[in-house]
Amino acid sequence: MTRILGIDPGYERLGVAILEKNKGDKKERVLFSECFKTSAKLNFSERLFLIGEEVKKVINKYKPEVLSIETLFLNTNQKTVMKVAEARGVVVYEAVSAGLKIFEASPPQIKIATTGYGRANKEQITKMVKILVDIEKSKTSDDELDAIAIALTALACLKMK
Repeated sequence: MTRILGIDPGYERLGVAILEKNKGDKKERVLFSECFKTSAKLNFSERLFLIGEEVKKVINKYKPEVLSIETLFLNTNQKTVMKVAEARGVVVYEAVSAGLKIFEASPPQIKIATTGYGRANKEQITKMVKILVDIEKSKTSDDELDAIAIALTALACLKMK
């Protein structure tokens, strides 16, 4: 059995998913997924604290062995990138503190692992995630579905090693 914590990093919205794959299972199972949100009314350090607490809570409850997290890509808003990098650092810190192995994947790697195409769009990724895992139809948050895709990427890569 392999259990993965997939994180789509952010400080306003953090995609979180726990996936499990047992020998003999045809599909990976989503044990838990959510889009964890922090309020813009809080100061940034409080938001980082809440992200750390949420990640710690999920790790303690589901006991994953690996954190799968997306690497950052640079966009035009440097301020946003810096804040996402800080949130990502809090997540990695909590995972390492809990003894998890860290698996990092770039956006093109995630697209290839889930769709077979490195330039897939959001709709293609969402469609494939819903095919690859059994998931409730009510799950529509991009951040949540991205976290599942990130965890699927780790499972695919770990399976090949």
